[in-house]
Amino acid sequence: MLKDLIAAKNYIRSVTDFMPEVGLILGSGLGVIGEEVTKKIIVDYKDIPNFPVSTVEGHKGRFVFGILGDKKVAVMQGRSHFYEGYSMQQISFPVRLMKMLGIQTVIITNAAGGVNKNFVPGDLMIIKDHINFIGTNPLIGENLDEFGPRFPDMSVAYTDSLVNIAQKCADTLMLDIRQGVYMGFTGPSYETPAEIRAARILGADAVGMSTVPEVITARHCNLNVLGISCITNMAAGILNKPLNHEEVIQTAEKVRSNFMKLIISILKNI
Repeated sequence: MLKDLIAAKNYIRSVTDFMPEVGLILGSGLGVIGEEVTKKIIVDYKDIPNFPVSTVEGHKGRFVFGILGDKKVAVMQGRSHFYEGYSMQQISFPVRLMKMLGIQTVIITNAAGGVNKNFVPGDLMIIKDHINFIGTNPLIGENLDEFGPRFPDMSVAYTDSLVNIAQKCADTLMLDIRQGVYMGFTGPSYETPAEIRAARILGADAVGMSTVPEVITARHCNLNVLGISCITNMAAGILNKPLNHEEVIQTAEKVRSNFMKLIISILKNI
């Protein structure tokens, strides 16, 4: 993998010598933030050697390098998922590449289903912690000592100072933001009502099919992490109606103005 990462880094460096400070991974329907970047340099995933390509609606599949919120950023408009058939090592590849490009902070976003019955579709949730219910881990296999230790600590998966900044930015913008625990499932099927009841008992406030592998990888790389979920629907069994991806995209579009304002404010304050 290290050779593959070096090849990917060398390709990007052949396109641009831009040195990003912050990486953003944007979930389903949230890629619009990439359109706000100025002095854009666009690199399609398909052109980067060994890079996993997004196949899901709402994921453009490209890096946007440039300036956002006064910070030099590398914005991922779309991500890869375990349910697409990618290995955990492939899913972790973009985070490690960000580390090699010099990034020290990542903001990871997702579209999630609300488990906490006090939530409503359209809420934004700062992730305080997560539960890995995927059943595997991106660090399984030979450890890449160049990135981090064999047994990385996950006591503080989401950086406290970034959580505090995000909350203060939301308060300043008068956004009624939530905080909670995210539980990662494999997908691509949505969870059953029984699984959602179990998730609530275990302490989850929201569920989704991403983020957890990327956060584990980021912490292994000693990156600072902020996670934000867009609650695009209530999870199975809460409203007694079928779930579909179109609703996810539509709700994400409705909240994109608040989402963009929050992300830009956070970037200006970190």
